[in-house]
Amino acid sequence: MGLCFRKSITIAPGVRINLSKSGPSISFGKSGLRETISATGKSTTSIGIPGTGVYYKKSFDLKKIGKGKDKDKAASKSKDAEAKAAAAQAKNQEKQALLEQSQAKVAEYENYVNSIKSVHKATDGYIDWAALNKGEIPTNIVRGSETYKEWEDLKKFSESIVAGDTDAYLSVISEVRPYDDLLEYGSSFEVGTDRPDVLEVEFHVKSEEVVPHVELSVKASGELSEKEMSKSGYFSLMQDYICSTMIRVARDSFALLPVEKVYVHAVDDVLNTATGHQDEVTLVSVEFDRARLQSLNMELIDPSDAITGFNNNMKFAKTTGFKAVERILPPVG
Repeated sequence: MGLCFRKSITIAPGVRINLSKSGPSISFGKSGLRETISATGKSTTSIGIPGTGVYYKKSFDLKKIGKGKDKDKAASKSKDAEAKAAAAQAKNQEKQALLEQSQAKVAEYENYVNSIKSVHKATDGYIDWAALNKGEIPTNIVRGSETYKEWEDLKKFSESIVAGDTDAYLSVISEVRPYDDLLEYGSSFEVGTDRPDVLEVEFHVKSEEVVPHVELSVKASGELSEKEMSKSGYFSLMQDYICSTMIRVARDSFALLPVEKVYVHAVDDVLNTATGHQDEVTLVSVEFDRARLQSLNMELIDPSDAITGFNNNMKFAKTTGFKAVERILPPVG
């Protein structure tokens, strides 16, 4: 309870200006129950006794109340900001996940493209049939053991290989299957020979199954972009794949058999516009000789360029691709 004396000036019915040491204020309301707001923002509700100038009052600081409301608004804004930040973070995470997924697909695509251009880099182990045929039983093999029987059979077989038995050549290829790891690309192979110094291999390209027609990349948005590969890009990739595989076939053949030359023919199905049907034609034919092939640095060569160092038939243009060629065949006799 507080006692207060004041001087007031009525400026309108029910509205007065109050003058005091603390500053002017304005009052609203009926006699005995009034609301007063000072220049400092302080609100006073008073219950007075008419005619005495004595009254009870309770004050509120409107500025503080306003600040409290501002705090509520700030808290609300803070929650909105947090919600927006969470939404933005979720969106960024989603974008990052999409980006990583797209990058993984592009990396897988690029690895595949590089693999079909680098088939020539890998090869199987070399078998020295002559050394096997002349060699004595290894000291770590016990006579009469299963391992000994296998070694004995292999040594007898080496006698046929060293003697130039072409049937033995084909048996080795049938058993070892040196080109099987190339079948994953969809290619197929046929092998033949009637001479102990040469081997002839037909390599079916199956370009439609192996060489991609599209290029993959990542957009700025993180999405995967897929567009048609240019004709020159497609034909160039096809040429590298064919030449790389032909070199690999020759390497594996020399590693497996004691031949001096390997003739490899790359064939594919090409649309015959005169008949409307697919015809099998020879795209590239190469005569590989052992000494020259073994002199190449397989890690650094360009397979398409390397082929030109051998006797070959290849008609290729970057804008039109391959044209059919005649095969290079082993000399008769």
